[in-house]
Amino acid sequence: MNSRTVALAFRAVAVAEALSWLGLLAGMYVKYVPETSEVGVQVFGPIHGAVFIAYVVVALVAARVLGWSRWTALLALAASIPPLATVVFERWATRTGRLAAPARA
Repeated sequence: MNSRTVALAFRAVAVAEALSWLGLLAGMYVKYVPETSEVGVQVFGPIHGAVFIAYVVVALVAARVLGWSRWTALLALAASIPPLATVVFERWATRTGRLAAPARA
């Protein structure tokens, strides 16, 4: 697996994880505030669970392939907990060069 592929996969899964969080939060709002439907939670709950697991796996692969420090890897994993934090981490990692693919020779 090359670093460019891993970086692209990480970016895609980070955004998907944040979007699935948004869907789940919207579903929980509809379920608990107006108490009208549980469909949002029933749909987005499993989706978010699957994307969350994918994010954790891809983050661990990225940490290894891209040579992240333990602190950076731990920060990437911690970003999966608060809503939308995976996108914040992804932007930070890109800005600081942690998701940069090596230049071609």
